[in-house]
Amino acid sequence: MEPTQNVTEFILLGLCHNEMLQPVCFVFFVLLYIATVLGNLLIIVTVKNSQYLKSPMYFFLSYLSFVDMFFSSVTAPTLIVDFFVERKTISFDGCIAQLFVFHFFGCTETFLLTMMAYDRYIAICKPLHYTTIMTGCVCGSLVMASWVGGFVHSIVQTLLTIQLPFCGPNEIDHYFCDVHPLLKLACTDTYRVGIMVIANTGMISLICFVVLVVSYIIILVSLRTRSSEGRCKALSTCASHIAVVIIFFGPLIFMYLRPSTTFSEDKMVTVFYTIITPILNPLIHTLRNEEVKNGALIILIWIIWEFSLLM
Repeated sequence: MEPTQNVTEFILLGLCHNEMLQPVCFVFFVLLYIATVLGNLLIIVTVKNSQYLKSPMYFFLSYLSFVDMFFSSVTAPTLIVDFFVERKTISFDGCIAQLFVFHFFGCTETFLLTMMAYDRYIAICKPLHYTTIMTGCVCGSLVMASWVGGFVHSIVQTLLTIQLPFCGPNEIDHYFCDVHPLLKLACTDTYRVGIMVIANTGMISLICFVVLVVSYIIILVSLRTRSSEGRCKALSTCASHIAVVIIFFGPLIFMYLRPSTTFSEDKMVTVFYTIITPILNPLIHTLRNEEVKNGALIILIWIIWEFSLLM
């Protein structure tokens, strides 16, 4: 007899169980989330309003910041509120919705980072053809493909999960709804579903990472023939993107390119790429890029000036 679906809500066990540390964690993650939203929003406004940041690289960067802002917003508010909620519950429908949105923005970011590597490859390896290849139409199509790819991936993940029966227990050993913790609660054998999750999320992450690594190897090899000044400028531009790729894909591959098992380190690894990485992206790109830094400074001065006038 097939198990029936009788779970209407899940109980999230959360991130921190130490009552003494919960206020500290609350303040830390609130500040981190505010900085993430404001930092990424600053980059979006800077790129949109600066006449010097109109190249495809900044076009992709603004969309990356947009995705980061919402990717963090999927999990951070829930985590923050749950520090002071004794019984951390989420409805079944809410859990599935969170799963869908989380994977939608996460996979979209994966594809966007890959598109940004392609942009850098064309800019450095084929500079004479850059403007004819990376047209506004092409850039828009690449961003749209990232959104569509993220949507398709997320639909698959959601359908794989929602067709499973959940008849109890209903405690998720995590601070949000994700595939691996939910598979542990299913009242059926989830081996095949786990393999499909690896084939879906894990292989997408691995393939994109390999493409990124190969792209940057080709770029670094091509830089040997450049002048010292050109080499330094290209390396400075690529270094920020390589740093983002490493800190994003490392935890992602660890989490999803493995069987559907959970480890004690999973929560902290997840915190890193869902909450820490979205704030590192604007910091890395801003601090290592003089054009973005100067543009952001102008926007900040304008905001402060406008605010002082209102006061």
